[in-house]
Amino acid sequence: MNEAEVRERLADVQDPALGDDIVSLGLVTDVTVDEEGDGAGEVRVSLALGAPFSPHESAIAEEVRAALADADLDVSLSASIPDALDPDEQVLPGVKNVIAVASGKGGVGKSTMAVNVAAGLSELGARVGLFDADVYGPNVPRMVSADERPQTDGETIVPPERFGVKLMSMDFLTGEGDPVIWRGPMVHKIITQLVEDVEWGELDYLIMDLPPGTGDTQLTILQTLPLTGAVIVTTPQGVALDDAVKGLRMFGKHDTNVLGIAENMAGFRCPDCGGFHEIFGSGGGKGLAQEHDLPFLGGVPLDPAVRTGGDDGEPVVLEEGETADAFRVIVENVANNAGVVRRRGVSEGR
Repeated sequence: MNEAEVRERLADVQDPALGDDIVSLGLVTDVTVDEEGDGAGEVRVSLALGAPFSPHESAIAEEVRAALADADLDVSLSASIPDALDPDEQVLPGVKNVIAVASGKGGVGKSTMAVNVAAGLSELGARVGLFDADVYGPNVPRMVSADERPQTDGETIVPPERFGVKLMSMDFLTGEGDPVIWRGPMVHKIITQLVEDVEWGELDYLIMDLPPGTGDTQLTILQTLPLTGAVIVTTPQGVALDDAVKGLRMFGKHDTNVLGIAENMAGFRCPDCGGFHEIFGSGGGKGLAQEHDLPFLGGVPLDPAVRTGGDDGEPVVLEEGETADAFRVIVENVANNAGVVRRRGVSEGR
């Protein structure tokens, strides 16, 4: 079998999101066939896949293996997105995807969503970091019971880990209960320093928990970091949706992809009567996604277990039950949509 025959077989593998085969889309970046004299050998295929452990990209890889299964060759796959920038010019050279979790207003469960997305991606097998960029109200260390503080040699900061996720937060750098009272330039400086001076290492995903609204922190991150995309968190009621639209427009003005809308507090199932009550209304997040032609990532019910997990430091996504399943759906959709962004970028940039 030669390279042309391998590519002919791979032309039968479809990308479920981009609507064409992976060869036509330019997602097969290299094929090497190494046949030995007795017929045994190896075929090495490089794929432009950019969202490790996303279900869709894992399925593509499996279909590639299946397409070559009867070729009497060992199949070796590698996956990466070609980067136009030199590693020395990149802000986070070891990080494949930076994903912002944002909301137009406070109180909609944005930090809860960020923590569960990060822990869920880690549970899938990905290498994950979580940056608590809410300078004025950092809650992530409490939500994951992060008692260990970062270590430093005076030049770089080594982040602690919880649930396989590397953590950084302003909360690590202040006294307990101390308020952060800074003007915009100081916020810009500390965010930039924490991002660049932390030893994140090699990460598949860095989740950024942004503060609510559209202020200095968001602007710093949008202007500094190469975001793969953003997740907008809302609740079903109109007030939250109005503010979520402002967040959407902020990312639109900075040409940042929105991976989708995630809805918190999407109804409450009574543990006593079993009835389902839509306390904050219904369909708000899904309607917002449809109105702006964006994916709806999923809805998470109003569940006391979410509050308990946030207070006790155990992300709900790592447990069992309806709410955990709802978070897992969102995690998989975030990873899948990050992959779409990366693969589309390769295909359109050929």
